[in-house]
Amino acid sequence: MSVALYGPTYSTYARTARLALEEKGVPYELREVDTLNGAGQTPEHLARHPWGKVPVMDHDGFSLFETAAITRYVDQAFPGTKLQPDDPRQRARMNQICAILDNYSWNPMVIQVFAQAIVVPLQGGAPDRAVIAQAMPQTELALKVIEGLAEEEEFLCGTAISLADLHLVPILDYFARTEDGSGALKGCRTLSKWWQKIEQRPTVVKTRPTFG
Repeated sequence: MSVALYGPTYSTYARTARLALEEKGVPYELREVDTLNGAGQTPEHLARHPWGKVPVMDHDGFSLFETAAITRYVDQAFPGTKLQPDDPRQRARMNQICAILDNYSWNPMVIQVFAQAIVVPLQGGAPDRAVIAQAMPQTELALKVIEGLAEEEEFLCGTAISLADLHLVPILDYFARTEDGSGALKGCRTLSKWWQKIEQRPTVVKTRPTFG
């Protein structure tokens, strides 16, 4: 069995795919594709992903892109911990949370708040507070909605970890590193409790990117 995952360690979506592989106990090779420096637009990577995005997974010659497809394939193709609930309502809730993160959370939390508060200063610039201020109502609404959907259990969709948890971890990890994000998270009792526990999980610690 040979599994290769293409994507940079700093990518939230590549990290979600890595978390799925780690939780299932699947050995894999991470092959760095530094998309921020143009590596996603090389002919080699465009042959893997027509839009030059990450992650891309190769399993014994079977190539697959799009995080949702990868994580569900990993869950179904390999033995180990189940990452999708058997209960139809819990599975639907899992898919709903993943869609909320994709459509309403990732951009304001990561591209606007985290990038301005953390990445821009690391590059020698000054954060644009107007961009952050514009993004915060969207992030607070997303957190509020997910807070309302999350079950009062150890994980978002019950007593077992699911793809919803693996989808949220990388996004919230970045968002919570910012002053605005940390403050917003404190206002969500259920998510704060969830985050305090899951951020210490071995797979989460192992895949956490560093900056600076």
